[in-house]
Amino acid sequence: MTVSSNKLDIAVLPGDGIGREVMAACLELLAAVEAKTAGAPLRMNTWQAGAQFYAESGEALPNATLDACRRADAVLFGAMGWPDIRHADGTEIIPQLDLRMALDLYAGVRPIRWFPGLPRILSDERVDDIDFVLVREQTEGLFHARGRGKVVGDDEAYDTMCITRNGTARVSDFAFRLAQRRQSRRGQARVTCVDKANVFTSMAFFRKIFDEVAATHPTIGADHAYVDAMALVMVKKPWTLDVMVTENMFGDILSDLAAGLVGGMGMAPSADVGDKHALFQPAHGTAPDIAGQGKANPCAMFLSAAMMLDWLAEKHSEPQLEVRARLIEASVQMALSSGAVPIELGGTAGCAAVTRETIAALPQAMKAVA
Repeated sequence: MTVSSNKLDIAVLPGDGIGREVMAACLELLAAVEAKTAGAPLRMNTWQAGAQFYAESGEALPNATLDACRRADAVLFGAMGWPDIRHADGTEIIPQLDLRMALDLYAGVRPIRWFPGLPRILSDERVDDIDFVLVREQTEGLFHARGRGKVVGDDEAYDTMCITRNGTARVSDFAFRLAQRRQSRRGQARVTCVDKANVFTSMAFFRKIFDEVAATHPTIGADHAYVDAMALVMVKKPWTLDVMVTENMFGDILSDLAAGLVGGMGMAPSADVGDKHALFQPAHGTAPDIAGQGKANPCAMFLSAAMMLDWLAEKHSEPQLEVRARLIEASVQMALSSGAVPIELGGTAGCAAVTRETIAALPQAMKAVA
């Protein structure tokens, strides 16, 4: 086994609630995978941030943590926020949004895939073929109004959507390049622009820029769907979808619907990607109702770590990291298929049991991905 001298620094932000639990499980899995493979070692450095840290210190995202994220090769993020801990204006503690803006993480990548062993949420057997990616623009859209909204008197409130040429062009190009990478295993590729161009000028502009970018990727199919129609398609025939690209708020809503198609948020990994930096996190929240009870589903955290390894493999020319990513995915699938179904999905396996079974599946997974 050859270990690369290219040691990579990972900023680890466990956060709040079950974020801390699934992060501990994920670090255990990553260490087990690294011990069995070649390639660059990962140096994990834990940093404080989040609502519970804010309650203790008055800081949600300390400068030291933000600087560490800027220096790191990648950020591995648990979950942050707590219902009873808020800023003075009543808004939630959401450092993940601050990180998106500070690191210019413009592409929110939400892959949705059905795994054998999971309960079928939809009755159609074609749910086995669900394998699509939702890409949301994350630096503008309606979220651009965060901290900028205004209330006029006590009668009206306004939040303004912002769509720019640069923001739309770069996230559209990201979606087409992603579809091209997926094409090698799927045999075809298509990017769908999800908008509300029939009503809003900003969305008509979003579609116009998307079409301009599509013209520069002639080998990749391109089409459009209104966001309400896409919500229907996602429930009626999600197995027909490939890559979708959409505005920030639309993507926020549709990504939760997408997670529901494969069982829940505990099966929904995600990546926040920019040109220089990337952050990887499960799409779920901190789940105060089950925090500390050992009931959390760590699968989304595991699969987010696999996404991180894929990104690092490409960025640093470390193909063995891609092997680790496939090992994690295969081990998760084997654990679920063997009966380690998380409590969230109607099974009996808590966080420790899912982690234990996933690590136990590594030797078999190594044969499968060899």
